[in-house]
Amino acid sequence: MRWVLGCAGLLLIAIGGRLLSVLPDPAGVLVWLGGALVLHDGVIAPLVLAAGLAVAAGPARGPVRGALLTAGALVLVTLPLLLRPGAPPNPSALPLPYGRNLAVVLAAVAVAAGVVALVGRWRRQRGRGRPESG
Repeated sequence: MRWVLGCAGLLLIAIGGRLLSVLPDPAGVLVWLGGALVLHDGVIAPLVLAAGLAVAAGPARGPVRGALLTAGALVLVTLPLLLRPGAPPNPSALPLPYGRNLAVVLAAVAVAAGVVALVGRWRRQRGRGRPESG
């Protein structure tokens, strides 16, 4: 299986190199890829690791992890539409204010995570005060 996956990876690299070589501006694509690599490894990955360490030390790990995963997915889906320069080619692509709506949805995710964390905390405290039956 390792050999099959390795050969498939080499084939895909060759296809990508061929496609890159026929572009009118391959240097622009390489600069973009390099920038993406630097942004990911230099900014995004350290921030995600720091957030993971902060969440692991907190009392409400589950709800916070869920909220962060949901927020990350929402931002990844909407970010290309928000960052695209100029008017969209299709006016129905952005009929609403996506920036404001993203902020509203992210706030709703944060409130939902807070409610789940508070309910879990309340249940744990309520469970401690009960006398043991048996």
